[in-house]
Amino acid sequence: MTSVFGQGLGVGRIERKRCAVFERVERDGVAIHTAPVLFEQCGVGIAFSERIGGVSDEPWSTLDLACHVGDDPDRVDRNRDLLCQAIGIGSLRERLTTAEQVHGTAVVRIGAEDAGAGAHVGRGPGPVPATDALWTIEKGVPLLMMFADCVPVILVRPSIPAVAVVHAGWRGLAAGVVGAAASVLQLLSGADDLSAYVGPHIGACCYEIGQECVSHFDSAFVTITGASTRLDLGAAVADALERSGVPKGRQWHLGICTAHNTDRFYSHRAENPTGRHGALAVII
Repeated sequence: MTSVFGQGLGVGRIERKRCAVFERVERDGVAIHTAPVLFEQCGVGIAFSERIGGVSDEPWSTLDLACHVGDDPDRVDRNRDLLCQAIGIGSLRERLTTAEQVHGTAVVRIGAEDAGAGAHVGRGPGPVPATDALWTIEKGVPLLMMFADCVPVILVRPSIPAVAVVHAGWRGLAAGVVGAAASVLQLLSGADDLSAYVGPHIGACCYEIGQECVSHFDSAFVTITGASTRLDLGAAVADALERSGVPKGRQWHLGICTAHNTDRFYSHRAENPTGRHGALAVII
């Protein structure tokens, strides 16, 4: 099966819709948002999945990728199978690598020996413990994080290539997880070409916050004031990236609110309980 990452690589049941740097691709009912130019440039494939095309029942319907939200483990594993098959990396399914996401700042390098951690639910090696950012320079090791309102950030150093997948909720953002992951990739030798791809997340339109959250952000980010009741997580991520040396010209934001689009994405704030969509990156 051909990969859906590059331009013109698929025929038949692949449906493509281009929007700026991102392209929405649907194959066999599974939809992702990817960046074909990036793949053509350096062989890095990225995918932000939608919730359609899977086998889970309500309230996780249908392409739930998470093992911690009450869904049937066998269905979650099947959904991960379907995602890998749909994007053309079925041969790498056993090397899929996930993490126990805890809204922290740990950034963990994944080597060849770590591939497959958390690939399956309830069998095999477990996910990388207490980690919210995974990175690698290994070919053929898909990194997967799960989301339902928090911000998925994929960082790429095309000249190496190297990739990181970051889970950024408000706690992780406030604690510095985006900057921590960016710093790790920037320490690698090579051209100054660190880029960021930001997937779907809850927008300021839907994210009302409390005083605890305000106190974390009003003095550290440019996104809110002390009197605000809403938080723009995307703007906070953009700010964190720019402070970490990723200028706006090397940031691409999908700009889709998960809470406003629960037919396509999961939203913990709008639906709880619910499933999790994913952000995946792999060096081919």
